[in-house]
Amino acid sequence: MEEAVPAATPAGLRPGLGAGDPDLVPVPLCAVDVSGAAPQSTGLTELDRVLGGGFVPGSVTLLGGEPGVGKSTLLLQVLRSMAITGADVVLVSAEESAAQVRLRAERLGPVPPTLLLLEATDVRAVTRTMGESPPALVVVDSIQAVADPDVSGLPGGVPQVRACAEYLVRLAKTQQVPFVLVGHVTKDGALAGPRVLEHLVDTVMTVEGDRHHELRLVRATKHRFGPTGELGLFAMGDAGLAAVTDPHKLLLGDRRPGTPGSAVLPAMEGQRALLVEIQALRAPASSQSAPPRRSAQGVDAGRLALLLAVLEQAGVVFGHTDVFASAVGGIRVTEPAADLALVLALASTVARMALAADMVAFGEVGLGGEIRQVPHAPRRLSEAARIGFRRAIVPASCPDGPPGIELLRVASVEDAVAVALTMEDEGEGRSMRARASA
Repeated sequence: MEEAVPAATPAGLRPGLGAGDPDLVPVPLCAVDVSGAAPQSTGLTELDRVLGGGFVPGSVTLLGGEPGVGKSTLLLQVLRSMAITGADVVLVSAEESAAQVRLRAERLGPVPPTLLLLEATDVRAVTRTMGESPPALVVVDSIQAVADPDVSGLPGGVPQVRACAEYLVRLAKTQQVPFVLVGHVTKDGALAGPRVLEHLVDTVMTVEGDRHHELRLVRATKHRFGPTGELGLFAMGDAGLAAVTDPHKLLLGDRRPGTPGSAVLPAMEGQRALLVEIQALRAPASSQSAPPRRSAQGVDAGRLALLLAVLEQAGVVFGHTDVFASAVGGIRVTEPAADLALVLALASTVARMALAADMVAFGEVGLGGEIRQVPHAPRRLSEAARIGFRRAIVPASCPDGPPGIELLRVASVEDAVAVALTMEDEGEGRSMRARASA
């Protein structure tokens, strides 16, 4: 059960404006000075894209992600990038020793002298990092590892996390210094700790990605200073995280056109279109007495089961076979727009025929087998055309696309399967059916 904890107030800070405070008077909104609210660049273009330009003075950002996904590496790169310009920045390390942090920082390059380290678990020690000239950025790694000695409970517990977060938020607002708090996540991928933590901060960002793949996605699920639709893409390497300006090279670089069970989906990640390969595989059931397996990786398992039922109704019979489906490259695709691409990949495995190499597909599939419209169709088509795809199987109600890409509008799953499996591969000048029988 959560305990009520009085808000902790940093030394020298007033707790807030109350009824008896003479400063509590209304002012014209148009007279509010916003000159000090301009974002400060992080030095990383992809991260600036997500934040709308950078960190706003006095803002508090909560950064979450699974262990090993690259949270600490990303923030070290930000601190180093800002310190190279001569700005004082502070890393409060509550989990790693100073030697561990330095060794990790040196893998990114020379460590600037203005990158300061405070090895502490007492949250009130952070106040001493302010000094006469407050730093340009303070990173606390992590909010679950610091504690307030005046509050009962162990570090990471609900009372401690809430009290420490309130303390740091007040410190950031009073000193007009941007803070970044690193947060642990649960096994389900949600930020650990009380939900009030997300309400206290100005921005909530997550770092996502499969540790076995290079690609890392940084997105903001809450951002008080701008939209939350932008997405930052990075590739994890030996020297840290590098910006990915053209992700299709990572996502489609090793694709094998002409292989049954492969379809390309123009997926939307925030406001950004990404070309993702959807793969399907059908194999004899491992046991004739047990139900066949339905395995999904990177795609929604519930949608896979639904689409298999729709395909069976449309005459594409899977029988007693195991079915596997995945989104390649460490991307997780959960939007309904992926339905049509997955349907075509599944049908391709049954027919043992490859889909055209220059084709993409997107659309939501209903229980009646109808193909429904999805958002951002022009943006999806524009990205597909830019990469070099020349045809797209889309819902019948899809708006026109850019020049250079032919739209094949379909109203049902039956129509989509028929069109896809009889489509000629323009790259080789012969039908996919001829390819399969050759």
